Amino acid sequence: MAKNQPAYIESQLRGHNSLVLPGEIWKASGIVIMGRRIKSLIFTTDIAIIRNCNADAVLAVYPFTPQQLIAQAIIAASSIPVLCGVGGGVTDGMRSVILAKDAEALGAFGVVVNSPMKNSTVEVMKKAIDIPIVATVVSENYDIESRLAAGASVLNVSAAERTPEVVESIRSRYPSIPIIATGGTSGESITRTIEAGANAISYTPPSTKTLFRGIMEGYRASGNPPKEEPEPISLLDLL
Repeated sequence: MAKNQPAYIESQLRGHNSLVLPGEIWKASGIVIMGRRIKSLIFTTDIAIIRNCNADAVLAVYPFTPQQLIAQAIIAASSIPVLCGVGGGVTDGMRSVILAKDAEALGAFGVVVNSPMKNSTVEVMKKAIDIPIVATVVSENYDIESRLAAGASVLNVSAAERTPEVVESIRSRYPSIPIIATGGTSGESITRTIEAGANAISYTPPSTKTLFRGIMEGYRASGNPPKEEPEPISLLDLL
């Protein structure tokens, strides 16, 4: 093994059948939250994917009203830090503040607020919790200054194919603000986003259906299982 190169230890089962994020993500500088350097975030609430990927953290934001039970399940099942969505669209005000406080108590590393959330809610939230508030930004025209003044400390840029341009615009105005950004699915788009100024990349995994497709094709190609019965194994054989 070459000097200063990482040493890899793989699981015999999970290591060969897990979701590996694009290698270009590791070129990012990362964001250090409570001593943990985060370069990659898996954008999902699927616990099976969370438990079988090599991401540094989870971006647990979903299109429904946030619920403490969902946050609890994801945080309890995850072996990596979780950033929890606490509303911003339909959900706002004191309910979002309570969700953020509960997320912190459950062990979340940060909370994510969507762009429609009122700054007055973010101000109260900042006083209630001691973990970062991550503000979602959808365009360069978003009032970032007011959001930061209200208490957000990390930006989450989600501008579809325009994400690199939006990141670059924000970075030119705010040289030191931590930025998470969507990187797309190709190594080229991820590299562009990092070069534009993103510190960490959020990655949307393929659906469970897509991931299963290749496995099921292999099962179908192999035909019927062998008819011979396996030899019985006693507990003594395992000692």
